[in-house]
Amino acid sequence: MPTPIIELIGVTKRFGSFVANEAIDLSIDAGSIHAIVGENGAGKSTLMKTLAGLHTPEEGRILLRGEEVALRNPETAMRHGIGMVHQHFSLIDSLTVAENVVLSSPPQRGGVFLKRDAERQVRELAEKYGLAVDPRRRIVECRVGVQQRAEILKALYRNPEVLILDEPTAVLTPQEASMLMKNLRTLRDRGKTIIFITHKLQEVMAIADRVTVMRAGRVVMETETAQTSPNALAVARVGHELFT
Repeated sequence: MPTPIIELIGVTKRFGSFVANEAIDLSIDAGSIHAIVGENGAGKSTLMKTLAGLHTPEEGRILLRGEEVALRNPETAMRHGIGMVHQHFSLIDSLTVAENVVLSSPPQRGGVFLKRDAERQVRELAEKYGLAVDPRRRIVECRVGVQQRAEILKALYRNPEVLILDEPTAVLTPQEASMLMKNLRTLRDRGKTIIFITHKLQEVMAIADRVTVMRAGRVVMETETAQTSPNALAVARVGHELFT
């Protein structure tokens, strides 16, 4: 079997006496869409923030392509090919889509920002991944779905292999959510590995190749999506049978 692109082995994260993640084992296949499911407080966002370099685990190991790494901060994680799109956007309203996307490494010559080059680069990136945006429009003028695409492009601009999305459809309309699902499939088909955190089981069944269920800071289930059902995922998520 091929080596997973990401392996977490016995990862534990504490905040004081509170154990947010306890001895987590997780395997992510390259070029797949992997859903992380759980109730609020299950520890899924904490785990992904650890993978993105925002938290440092007290115990355990993180392997990328079979080699152990220390992801001490988001910049280190990005250098290793891991980017994260957070539920709450970090865009600057007064800047354009293009200016936000290239902010980490803007095209310039002699210290002068090359605005047209930035707009061209963002337009080409958006076309490649099917993320429709107007590079010249200011963020404050964009609806939420477009702002999210700008956030995704901002991460993709740095060419990560793995893209983590935290509850990406929470602020979207049903039409925008459907478009995002299409975008994620395009990203996977273009070779990206997608990890997305959600509590919406219909999204998991519609798009994920594999799914991991967390409860109370632990992994309680990991399976191929084709081999499970919404009811089985729901039972694993809450820890008991559901009655109607």
